[in-house]
Amino acid sequence: QVQLVESGGGSVQAGGSLRISCAVFGYIGSPNCMGWFRQAPGKEREGVAAINTPGRSTYYADSAKGRFTISTDNAKNTVWLQMDSLKPEDTAIYYCAAKRAHTCDIYWYDRVRYLYWGQGTQVTVSS
Repeated sequence: QVQLVESGGGSVQAGGSLRISCAVFGYIGSPNCMGWFRQAPGKEREGVAAINTPGRSTYYADSAKGRFTISTDNAKNTVWLQMDSLKPEDTAIYYCAAKRAHTCDIYWYDRVRYLYWGQGTQVTVSS
């Protein structure tokens, strides 16, 4: 049984930084694709970033490029999302997700392709 557990969310002022984590329990399969998604009130859940494991190729939404960094340490079964230069529009619940896949591919942002999901962690950015 696979379980994804997010942590590290919180409140920060605009321009600040946060690092959120996703701990993976159980065996997803290898290779696989790990993604971060977010959902703001009244909006659809959207892909933020994804990473292949192993290999570590990364993928980012335009809104995240240059500000967010996704990384993983396979030995610790953990995926992180470092978020810098945060903006109020980054406020959302952030979800970790995983799917068995040779690569994240061009559809890395498509939430329906992900099999496993965490419960989410709230990130609030104030102006």
